[in-house]
Amino acid sequence: MIELSMLRGPIRLARACFYATRNFAAQVRHRRDSSVASAANIDIGSPSLFQAIKFQIMNAFWNFVGPLLGLGARAEELTFVQISLRGVVVFIATLIMVRLGHKRSLSRKTAFDAVLLVILASVLSRAINGSAAFFATLGGGLVLVLLHRLLAFIAYHSHWFGILIKGRPELIIEDGDFVLNTMHRNHISTHDVEEDMRLSLRDDDLSKVKKGRIERSGDISFIRK
Repeated sequence: MIELSMLRGPIRLARACFYATRNFAAQVRHRRDSSVASAANIDIGSPSLFQAIKFQIMNAFWNFVGPLLGLGARAEELTFVQISLRGVVVFIATLIMVRLGHKRSLSRKTAFDAVLLVILASVLSRAINGSAAFFATLGGGLVLVLLHRLLAFIAYHSHWFGILIKGRPELIIEDGDFVLNTMHRNHISTHDVEEDMRLSLRDDDLSKVKKGRIERSGDISFIRK
């Protein structure tokens, strides 16, 4: 008859095999997650594996886009292809920005509108020639467009604020006579006025003009008698 002590060894081995196979799936999952997380230097016990996956996606995107646009390279190291691709991206981004700013940003009605176009062109050109960080420059341009839209919104609802940032029209002709003080203050000569009369009214007879104004845009408008 077999003694009980002789069966203890096989029983222990069977028990160990049972627990090992029961936890096998969990061990495989843990090793798989650990290998992915270790590639991104993220602790598997930290908030989920989502950060590791996000890191891998961003790293792949950077490795793909970086060489195409020359991200991180100095301006003198950029190739013709990289500058061309930068120009295409900036062109599309600028179209989107202008659409966000609506048609007001293209009107150049006042210095307020002209300043946006000048600064926006200056800022975004740096993204093309590589003299500034690419995506940061695009972000700065977007901020300028949104700021312009915000100020235009405030000026629409506040008359005094609109005058503050856009100015107001001034009378330079009244009942066929020049208002010399206004013309002197705005550095407008009689020859300038007569030129605009010929271009807009097809006439240079001052006696036919009831009122003439220099508008906020700098243009001169006339009202006939």
